[in-house]
Amino acid sequence: MNILVVDDESVIRDGLARILEGDSFTVETAKSGHVAIEHLQQKEFDLIITDLKMPGMSGFEVLGAVKTLQPDTPVIMITGFATVETAVEAMKNGTVDYIVKPFTPDQILEKVHLALEQRKSSVEDLYVKKEIDCHHGFDQFIGESREMQKVYRRIMQVAATDSTVLITGESGTGKELAARAIHKNSSRRDFPFVAVDCTALAENLLESELFGHVKGSFTGAMQTKMGLFMVADGGTLFLDEVSNISLATQAKLLRALQERQVTPIGGTQPVSFNIHLVAATNRNLKTMVAEGTFREDLYFRLNIIPLDLPPLRERKGDIPLLVRHFMNKFMEEVGKDLRGISPEAMQFLENYSYPGNVRELVNTLERAVVLAEGDVIQKENLELGDSAELCSTGFDGFVPTSAEALKEMKRHIRDRSVESVEKAFVINALKRSNWNISRAAEETGMLRPNFQTMLKRLGISVKDYFGK
Repeated sequence: MNILVVDDESVIRDGLARILEGDSFTVETAKSGHVAIEHLQQKEFDLIITDLKMPGMSGFEVLGAVKTLQPDTPVIMITGFATVETAVEAMKNGTVDYIVKPFTPDQILEKVHLALEQRKSSVEDLYVKKEIDCHHGFDQFIGESREMQKVYRRIMQVAATDSTVLITGESGTGKELAARAIHKNSSRRDFPFVAVDCTALAENLLESELFGHVKGSFTGAMQTKMGLFMVADGGTLFLDEVSNISLATQAKLLRALQERQVTPIGGTQPVSFNIHLVAATNRNLKTMVAEGTFREDLYFRLNIIPLDLPPLRERKGDIPLLVRHFMNKFMEEVGKDLRGISPEAMQFLENYSYPGNVRELVNTLERAVVLAEGDVIQKENLELGDSAELCSTGFDGFVPTSAEALKEMKRHIRDRSVESVEKAFVINALKRSNWNISRAAEETGMLRPNFQTMLKRLGISVKDYFGK
């Protein structure tokens, strides 16, 4: 992190430089605002600390130059007691904080770390927004909903650390995609990403896969094998469906994570490893801990940074984007040129419950593209049956167990019911007017801007509903 300190007093400049360099920051100093501007024109800085009152060019003028030359760089203002009100005014103009003289090293470092953390969050948000604007999603994810934006931000936050991540979510929500996105956006991206499906291997094989074994250590061990902890050294190890590991292997996994070492089966010497561990499960580990089928100490070791992936039924605004993306993908793969999907088919997809989540939608669209006989996908090409009614109310087989849950469910059912009526209203109006928005608004007695606002709120796009 590069910090520029601007102050006309050499004792302040040198003192701040010593404090910051002692905390591993790279520091450059400027004795005036004019010198500071020369630095800003030549180099990017992560933070500027400037005195408020300086001869020739004030801190306010330095702030203005920063906002022009490096608008994303935070500024901390140094001030005396007599000018605190002025410093507060400076914060309204764009500084992130101010320091009152005299100050202690701890006060300086606290404010610097806070400002840099805020800048990091801001940069992450800008990156996520740019990704969404360009790709209607993030990394391999498709979706712009509020629920998915939370997921994207959390991925960026944890990618910058080595803290263990526990990804939870139903089957088909994209847990491995999230793990790969964490790896891809981390400093470990050039090292291996190793995924282990803990349900695919028998107990004795899983232990051998994770920790490795020495030749002859058990029947069938024809040669020494390196464990996946070592294969992933320097990179990311992803343990998918970690809830399926037996209690005996859980104990060994916990010890390996605590000591950051593994001992191969049949070996005597432990081997150190350096990995970012990401685990995932579609089961409730807290419940498993209460039942005695999952170790509580391992649960706490894994659940340092939780990342919960929402089911598709909770982010239905993303369905048109997903439909368009995967329709184009499968049309290219099978060599078909379809105009789009019928309004009835799209409405059915938006009301369906998706027990298999995005994976089920993807499979459905692949089937529909292959089976479509005309140039538009029809409802019957989906082959999902006719039972989308439960999801349209938000019931979907769930029975509330508390008064609060009942209240929340009733609100959800009411909102979904109103939304269903609104969707039917606008789609019917568009169909009657041959998909002309202005005519549809006029025929329903609505102003065009209000009609468009309703379309946007409901996530309805004419091109999504009917062709390219």
